[in-house]
Amino acid sequence: MTSPAQARIDLAAIRHNIAVLAEHTGGVPLMGAVKADAYGHGLVPVSKAILDAGVSRLGTATLSEGLALRAAGVTAPVLSWLLTPGEDFARALRADIELSAADPGLLDEFAKAARETGVTARVHLEADTGMSRGGAPSAAWPALVSRALELRAEGVVEIVGLWSHFACADIPGHPSIGLQLDAFDEALRLAERAGAAGSHVIRHLANSAAIVTLPRARYDLVRPGLAMYGLSPIPELGDFGLRQAMTLTARIALAKRVPDSSGVSYGHLYVTDRETTLGLVPLGYADGILRHATGRVEVLAAGRRRAVAGRVCMDQFMIDVGDDPLSAGDEVILFGPGEKGESTLQEWADGLGTITHEIITKIGARVPRVYEGT
Repeated sequence: MTSPAQARIDLAAIRHNIAVLAEHTGGVPLMGAVKADAYGHGLVPVSKAILDAGVSRLGTATLSEGLALRAAGVTAPVLSWLLTPGEDFARALRADIELSAADPGLLDEFAKAARETGVTARVHLEADTGMSRGGAPSAAWPALVSRALELRAEGVVEIVGLWSHFACADIPGHPSIGLQLDAFDEALRLAERAGAAGSHVIRHLANSAAIVTLPRARYDLVRPGLAMYGLSPIPELGDFGLRQAMTLTARIALAKRVPDSSGVSYGHLYVTDRETTLGLVPLGYADGILRHATGRVEVLAAGRRRAVAGRVCMDQFMIDVGDDPLSAGDEVILFGPGEKGESTLQEWADGLGTITHEIITKIGARVPRVYEGT
């Protein structure tokens, strides 16, 4: 049975985006960020598609994501970077997953797992260069490097990467960008003086925004995320030739005529100003359609864009199509690449006062992903 809603994922668009990004890197390899179920697009299908398109490594936030890739038969190098003490690092090492550390205590847990399994932990050391989120701050960086070298000497840890993350690369000209680059270079110099760097150690910093605007940030590897999915990391500078990969559709569950002055949905935030046709779209905030989308975003139905009419409910929302023909089963396009006149994800983000990342990662599991362009 056809689902009443679908997130159509254009894998050809994703492959196109990889090619566009590769043009910006000057030959520097790509690590595809496939965290959060590949930004809502589907972890395994997207990972396989981007590896076929030339991506050399995969990056996940959680260890469970990395393990899911291995369970699906993905053999490419995988880095998991958002790790918590007490996780099953022995299982990670057996699965050949690279791990990130910003604290000597976490390194010690990796080492314990390595002693138990007989598998050397392949580790990326993360420096906090000014985002004040993950990573070891400058004062703690020497101790992190020192402990990693001690464990390397024991043979239980191999240092394979040195990395950090930008806070404001999507704000061209922001003063923190240069400061972070300088801080990262200083962290690399300290690691090199200590003997923790070398040709076998991968240095990586650039996210999607940095890939397209900051050649200095390329180093040995770049980490595209949002841009792989065809969404501009810096919308005010254009789309960089990227193609949006996700199109969200639904089929009208009910169409009905209602009289003038009919209150629509909870709270009657919308009241009809004439006799009109309402359409019920079977998606709601349980599926990732934000509750405050009322009147702020438009969907394509009956040949025209229509604003969300009335409060978005858990499983559904309404649209008002006036006297235009609408029947149960008709397709509605919530957002897509814009080729049929539908709203794009960026338009939804602008209307909702958020970023495209939030919208695509909220599209829930009840909405099946359907893959095209394979």
